[in-house]
Amino acid sequence: MVSEWSHVPVAKLIADGDLVINDGYRAKNKELSTNGFPFARAQNINEGFHFEGADRFPENDLHKVGIKISQPGDVVFTSKGSVGRFALVRPDTPRFVYAPQLCFWRSTNPDRLAPLYLYYWMNSREFFVQFKGVSGQTDMAEYVSLRDQRAMQITIPAPQVQRRIADVLGKLDDKIELNRRMNRTLEKMAAAIFKSWFIDFDPVHAKAESRDPNLPAEIADLFPDTFEDSELGPIPKGWTVAPMKDLADVNARSIKKDYPHPRIRYVDISSVSHGNLDQTETYDLADAPSRAKRLVQTGDTIWSCVRPNRKAYLYIDRPADNLVVSTGFAVLSPRAVPASYLHQWVTTQAFVDYLTAYATGAAYPAVKAGTFETAKMLQPADGVLKAFHGLVGPLRDRIAHKQRQNHRLAGLRDTLLPKLLSGEIVLPEAEAIAEEVV
Repeated sequence: MVSEWSHVPVAKLIADGDLVINDGYRAKNKELSTNGFPFARAQNINEGFHFEGADRFPENDLHKVGIKISQPGDVVFTSKGSVGRFALVRPDTPRFVYAPQLCFWRSTNPDRLAPLYLYYWMNSREFFVQFKGVSGQTDMAEYVSLRDQRAMQITIPAPQVQRRIADVLGKLDDKIELNRRMNRTLEKMAAAIFKSWFIDFDPVHAKAESRDPNLPAEIADLFPDTFEDSELGPIPKGWTVAPMKDLADVNARSIKKDYPHPRIRYVDISSVSHGNLDQTETYDLADAPSRAKRLVQTGDTIWSCVRPNRKAYLYIDRPADNLVVSTGFAVLSPRAVPASYLHQWVTTQAFVDYLTAYATGAAYPAVKAGTFETAKMLQPADGVLKAFHGLVGPLRDRIAHKQRQNHRLAGLRDTLLPKLLSGEIVLPEAEAIAEEVV
């Protein structure tokens, strides 16, 4: 089968009109708005697209961007800074305008180059070797120019083989995407309960107005029916306000001489966004980056101190025996409140705004650990906290289960990909494996 595959210069595909490669629109700040299509930058690419908080490009000005607006089937490639992230524009992906940090590869002839096959090829080692070979040619941040991309070569099998390869890997990715969507729903459920109980105080208002709180009696009875003043404004009577350092530990654990693990799994800031972990890197402890110092444990929330408006936070839901994170994170460990409550509190938009307001520095605004320690937190009654964790804790467990399942599926996909492209594994065998696990 592999002998029938051809190695085609990308430039030929472009010359034949079968492929377009371009980068994003260089927008001036005054051209951006809070309304319109998302203006997608590299930080919006992490296990799919995340447009929360993204700048917007007015629809009335779309004529300025030409072809630099997304189309289903586009393969998106981060070509500056955080080089090597990929995403596929699916039919249900909201349309967006490309920023200059992003490039897109667009098949204009699916009969010759299937878009989904192109996406998987760009995730392969063949493409990795080519872009890595040119990404460090300057003294500045990594960058892969359009010229270098257009000078590459691509391996193309027959169209029917492309579609079968894409179908095998696509089934795994479809299951991964389904799990992600279910997790987003679970996250929204947890956030909705938190907002109702601890932001809007719905049960307290209901009892104060002699209305049904719409909660089981044993939970409704835990809430008071009056308010009192506090530093945060009116709060339920009997609840208190305290600095975070009284309720949680900040950066409590670091690697010391007696650290027992010779190898670590390292989490860098660039790998985390909006509660998602892109990847971990494994190092011998002696060869680990100097910033690999912060120890974490299950139930911690880590928050990037740099550019907090990026919302680079993550709930640690996995065994953390040898998991080490960058000193660029603040590690928040629950002490007087449950992990589920701490995580929801520090991922509200109000908390993001608080961190952003105290960030200093022009190019890379950052906050210090003390900014977290002095942040004011609401401390509800113990019974209410216990009831909240009883509802939201299982949601977090389900989220963690699906995330672990996704890591296994992604590992299988990444194992099959090079074997399919090299012919080490034949399609029928790969198809059977995919059917079995999905």
